[in-house]
Amino acid sequence: MARILARDLIRQGVSTSRALMSRQDKIWSRYSRDKVDIGETLARVLRTLSKALPLDLPLRALSVGSSTEPQFRILEASFRGGLYLLDIERAALAVINERIQRQAVTHVFTLRDNYTEIFADRVRTRRFLREALGGRRLHLIAFEHSLYYCGADRWRQLLDNMFEVLLAPAGAVHCVMMSASATDPSTTTWLYNHFAGKFFGHQNDQDLAAFARDAARGRWFKGAKILTKRDRVRFFVDDFRALMSVVWMILLYPNVHRYTAAQRREITEHVHRHLFAERKPLFQDQDHLVIYRGVGKGLI
Repeated sequence: MARILARDLIRQGVSTSRALMSRQDKIWSRYSRDKVDIGETLARVLRTLSKALPLDLPLRALSVGSSTEPQFRILEASFRGGLYLLDIERAALAVINERIQRQAVTHVFTLRDNYTEIFADRVRTRRFLREALGGRRLHLIAFEHSLYYCGADRWRQLLDNMFEVLLAPAGAVHCVMMSASATDPSTTTWLYNHFAGKFFGHQNDQDLAAFARDAARGRWFKGAKILTKRDRVRFFVDDFRALMSVVWMILLYPNVHRYTAAQRREITEHVHRHLFAERKPLFQDQDHLVIYRGVGKGLI
């Protein structure tokens, strides 16, 4: 009976690989501390900006790829001068558009596009400033778990374009990502590195902490104050389908890595045996980077 139940769970776990990213992220948000961690960091960034800017100035922000996440509530309340939510997934934007209509929110705007293309060079970034933002610069640019979809070799150019063209004279860029390396098999980093490496020979070069060190040494962002920290968040859910939905999101399937049916089954069996059956939580070590401009002492 136990074997039959396990086989059924394996089939269910494989089938969840087809879930929408917005659905996967909703499960992650509900059962992990990730969004609380992001919210706490955003609050510290806002404290810094509030000290540097006039109290009566309407603040503006751009959130890239996080339109339905819980930190929306913080951003919506704080950036009354305009909150722009850029996402590539129609379903995620549809949720926000419904909320905008239902609650008569007039200062939040949804934008559907691929950020890796529209911020790839200065010309397109200036066009975005002019056409999407009405020429008004931003006080916050947030990349909260969205830089995964851009090669690390392009981060400097992309962030520099946004820093120079879109960011106000006093403002901040906040990025958060899963840490790039780990030896603990109960972490999201280990899962990603193990299976992406095994099946695709992939070497994880998306190291936000290393990027921050290089940026500070090279003084890449003129006049910037660069701060970093690392936090650990816990994820546990007593539902195997929900657990596997999150695992597929972590493994960037299918948007980046297209695992075969046999590979998806092997991944599912591994998670069932080593995490779910033993009732072990999944942990995520994540790096925060804040690039401040025009502020004094900054918080992170």
